[in-house]
Amino acid sequence: MSVKECSKALDYLKNYDERDGLSAEQLMDSKTRGGLTYNDFLILPGKIDFPSSEVSLQTKLTKKITLNTPFVSSPMDTVTEAEMAIQMALLGGIGIIHHNCSAEQQAAMVRKVKKFENGFINSPVVVGPNSTVGEVKAMREKYGFCGFPVTETGSLPSKLVGIVTSRDVQFVEDESLLVSKIMTSELVTAQVGVDLSAGNDILKNTKKGKLPIVDEQGNLVSMLSRTDLMKNQSYPLASKSASTKQLLCGAAIGTIDADKERLQLLVDAGLDVVVLDSSQGNSVFQLNMIKWIKETFPELQVIAGNVVTREQAASLIQAGADGLRIGMGSGSICITQEVMACGRPQGTAVYNVTHFANQFGVPCMADGGVGNIGHIAKALALGASCVMMGGMLAGTTESPGEYFFQDGKRLKTYRGMGSIDAMQKTDKKGNAATSRYFSESDKVLVAQGVSGAVVDKGSINKFIPYLYNGMQHSCQDIGVRSLQALREQVDNSTVRFEFRTASAQLEGGVHNLHSYEKRLHN
Repeated sequence: MSVKECSKALDYLKNYDERDGLSAEQLMDSKTRGGLTYNDFLILPGKIDFPSSEVSLQTKLTKKITLNTPFVSSPMDTVTEAEMAIQMALLGGIGIIHHNCSAEQQAAMVRKVKKFENGFINSPVVVGPNSTVGEVKAMREKYGFCGFPVTETGSLPSKLVGIVTSRDVQFVEDESLLVSKIMTSELVTAQVGVDLSAGNDILKNTKKGKLPIVDEQGNLVSMLSRTDLMKNQSYPLASKSASTKQLLCGAAIGTIDADKERLQLLVDAGLDVVVLDSSQGNSVFQLNMIKWIKETFPELQVIAGNVVTREQAASLIQAGADGLRIGMGSGSICITQEVMACGRPQGTAVYNVTHFANQFGVPCMADGGVGNIGHIAKALALGASCVMMGGMLAGTTESPGEYFFQDGKRLKTYRGMGSIDAMQKTDKKGNAATSRYFSESDKVLVAQGVSGAVVDKGSINKFIPYLYNGMQHSCQDIGVRSLQALREQVDNSTVRFEFRTASAQLEGGVHNLHSYEKRLHN
């Protein structure tokens, strides 16, 4: 075909009334097709004229909070505590710390996130002067590094007396030799209160591997590491407060009176955003809680939910919600739809709620039903600003809990917050976790979730970048340079969709192989 003929073909398509595929509105016509979830449709490809690295995934979490990645970890007691929240923020997302614990414990976790400053080691591993070379070598094998401050008591808090490094023990054959005989006692230190930039300058100028931070009495408080200094360059997308430059942190609460006291502790700890954690958000309890929060803490951002209809969303928006959480019964460990006969397919829920809420400038988070990059791309294409992940992050190094082995596989526990195990947990004041399901007075608990186990997924320091790069490639295939452009082109029907049958879904997966290995990332 000649160039002239190709040009004619393109001109013909521009003037052609019947474009390939469906608009989002046509796809999500539930009166014709019923409720849809993510596997029921595909996004049609667009034109690629840019590298995937140019795609921006910056998005809104709430009216006033912007993230560099659309990833949020779920407030589940087997998913998000301080370690997960720290790493999620470093990688450009945010973690929402669960409330299936005492208010004091939850506030302590928030405080740990807010006090974390990339590069500072706030709880360094220490040894005592009477520790042996053999013990230090064993610790090197256990922790993967060998740079241990030496304190008078071998614990914290205690006075710093020296430091022992790999150079000190590498060629020492007598493993019974005491650390006090080989440690370096003339140290370069910094006083507590030094900021990260000044501490890093000291490390650069002195060419030391470690910089202990001490108080006026000489007690070890924290430490800087040259290795961590180099790692600072690895987190250019970190989510930080515009005013304090601290990592962003969210936490969940319920809607009972005791949660007002809990929230006060969380705000005092530096909380940036609170998630009202309820399986059905359109309740008088949540509406009253939103109004109280807005009156008491006007600067605190509030994410309300969960909702799946425009009517639910309207109530929460009118009450003052800064963001919405969408999903009811679509999570991998949730059985609300099965037990309660109440909920909505997640694709339909996300489209209808976001189509309404976005008109009022209220960002929405798709919560549940996300199992891979494709699901994330579809949730965002349907109007969500970000996605909340539970099962995808469960089983990672940063999730709470200990690993165990079963049938030769390394596993971690993962349970729904509506499971009997989770609901039976109470805090020190006797408040039960059942308040999320308005069941605190029930004598017989009705489970809306299950308990199970998931395979070890490794660290989110590899997994989240995999999701990030995957989303960039997905946007490239669709032909959009940013999540903002994706939403705009869905709204004006430039981005098109295709409904797919069960056999089409089968075709789109792995098939006709004797065996295969599914490795998602290296």
